[in-house]
Amino acid sequence: MKHPLIAPFALVALAALGACGQSSNTETVNATLGDPMEDQLRNAAPVELPPPLKSSKSYRCKDNSLVFIDLFEGDTQAAVRTDKDKPPVRLKAPEAGKPFEAEGGYKVEGSGGTLTVTLPGKSAQACKA
Repeated sequence: MKHPLIAPFALVALAALGACGQSSNTETVNATLGDPMEDQLRNAAPVELPPPLKSSKSYRCKDNSLVFIDLFEGDTQAAVRTDKDKPPVRLKAPEAGKPFEAEGGYKVEGSGGTLTVTLPGKSAQACKA
């Protein structure tokens, strides 16, 4: 059995493929020119990386709630979450040994297995790891 419609479709497809690769908008790349942002990167201010994670623990507080606290090396940053699925709130201390604080009423004092945690709208309470 012959298919008379196949021949015209094949010709149209070949004509369309023949037009591929004929672009008047060509771009020449010269690898010897270097990076166009080289000067900007060389003159950019140094970037300070975040400190490495020191510990990540869950704490049970006096009111039977859970708080998740990440402590970072250098003892000047901490992150607090009241729910594992929520993003953490970043707290900072002016120097090592001082309480961690953030806007909104967040405060964490102490170190190790027992911390005093103050959350927005709540009073300070002891929390144990």
